Amino acid sequence: MQIKCLNDLQEKAKQLDATDDLAHKLHEFELPKQQIYLDGNSLGPLTKAAKARAKEVVEQQWGADLIESWNKHKWIGLPKTIGNKIANLIGAEENTVVCADSISVNLFKVLSAALLIQEQGLKQETQQTPPIQNKRTIILSQADNFPSDIYMAQGLSNLLGENRCKLHTVSSKDIEHELQENGDKIAVVMLTHVNFKNGDISDMQAITQLAHQKGALIIWDLAHSAGVLPLELQHCEVDFAVGCTYKYLNGGPGAPAFVYVAKKLQKAIQQPLSGWMGHKQAFAFLHDYEAADGPEQMLSGTPPILSMSILDASLGAFEGINIHQIRHKSIALNGFFQECVEHLMIDDLFELACHPSANLRGSQISYTHPYAYAICQALIAHNVVPDFRAPNILRLGFSPLFLTYEQVFNAARILADLVNKQEYKNSMYQQMKEVT
Repeated sequence: MQIKCLNDLQEKAKQLDATDDLAHKLHEFELPKQQIYLDGNSLGPLTKAAKARAKEVVEQQWGADLIESWNKHKWIGLPKTIGNKIANLIGAEENTVVCADSISVNLFKVLSAALLIQEQGLKQETQQTPPIQNKRTIILSQADNFPSDIYMAQGLSNLLGENRCKLHTVSSKDIEHELQENGDKIAVVMLTHVNFKNGDISDMQAITQLAHQKGALIIWDLAHSAGVLPLELQHCEVDFAVGCTYKYLNGGPGAPAFVYVAKKLQKAIQQPLSGWMGHKQAFAFLHDYEAADGPEQMLSGTPPILSMSILDASLGAFEGINIHQIRHKSIALNGFFQECVEHLMIDDLFELACHPSANLRGSQISYTHPYAYAICQALIAHNVVPDFRAPNILRLGFSPLFLTYEQVFNAARILADLVNKQEYKNSMYQQMKEVT
């Protein structure tokens, strides 16, 4: 019975691979042979184009052309060039996104700018909202938001004082209720679109609309959404967004993040890290700061050219396809893994920590288990790479551009084998590493 089940699942995987309209993208990535990489939701793999660009930038652009490359190879324009490429992936207008710094730094910028807008009583011209009152001091967020986002809001509150900025967190399911009940006190709503632990997706359009009805501005963190979920920032009238580029955008470890500012707010904002690259005339070297007109005003220091150039090349993997194709395969991979786990009869050994439907979660599946960390390490030893999130979550990511259905089947098969044998109880898998 077990052998028949395995054969049937493997045959289904082969059939799905044979009709995969993204299969041609697999060859654009460099991955270790025999490895099944289910951690693209944490660090996307190297693309062949990125590898070639890295060599070119180091040897030719930096090595031979030196400082001329700022103009010759358009280094100076990379933050905006990359920003516009990302804008196409997140449903944003041209010249609303710029690539810079990290999510945390960008979040500090837009939180500060949003609070200042509220303090100054500026009203968005394109929306019918109640008058903005100076008493708005609250940043509303999810209690289970990514910790760094929470820390940045806490740090800003410590800097400004709670009379100007106070973080308030509630359960994700209570965000809309909190807006309904206390919306007149909320200055900014700061939410992550896809929960990093369980993959649950928030309703961007409904929550953004409600925030605006209550006179609040909204910031979305797109770390686990950009490049794998259809997003419509312009259509949803989102005010600000931030996101990283080293997950589904495959920009490389520590790749610079991006920040989105709606056009309607670009003339109203003042961000606190007013560095020279955000100046209207950066190379005039004027004494006083004057912000650039567009999203470039969110820049601060000199852009990190090596990592930006690599990211620019990596984004080429999205050429010739659309985000709806990616989402379709994401759901299919996700659901197929869940189907394999159920048919291999190990689903009762785990507790599903996410929405039961692949249609209603991001490009990942999460399970809780008392030995989640050890299972993760055992899988890695068997060339299946997921990741672990404290305290007890085994998280598996499904990146549609480089994963096959047969790999997903094999990952489930290997998982079933090691949990049935309780191999994870070996002490070698239970010693915590510095990075989990």
